[in-house]
Amino acid sequence: MAQVTYYGTGRRKHSVARVRLVPGDGNIVINKRSIDEFFGLETLKLIVKQPLRLTETEGQYDVLVNVNGGGFTGQAGAIRHGIARALLKADPEFRSVLKRAGFLTRDPRMKERKKYGLKAARRAPQFSKR
Repeated sequence: MAQVTYYGTGRRKHSVARVRLVPGDGNIVINKRSIDEFFGLETLKLIVKQPLRLTETEGQYDVLVNVNGGGFTGQAGAIRHGIARALLKADPEFRSVLKRAGFLTRDPRMKERKKYGLKAARRAPQFSKR
């Protein structure tokens, strides 16, 4: 019998996470490394596990993730978004719970572009009054 797999794509800032949920015993593998190897900070591991904890499916699925782009915080957010979307495909009943927690909404915040005449988006060069 073929194994059931649920897919979800998560995005945050410049990070894109392709998530696969496979029935298993709760292993989380990110870019062929365990979650403990991939993320050093405990808060990032918590962010990744939030949708599973909320829907009480923590030990039921193995999570296989391919993530690239952005920094590690953005990647953690992208993985959370992807897991939430995959869980939705696994069981549509989770929609209200995940939506209320805000895990299905793509975070639209992006880096502001640099403007000419300035050193960054808003940072102006310093000058002295003479």
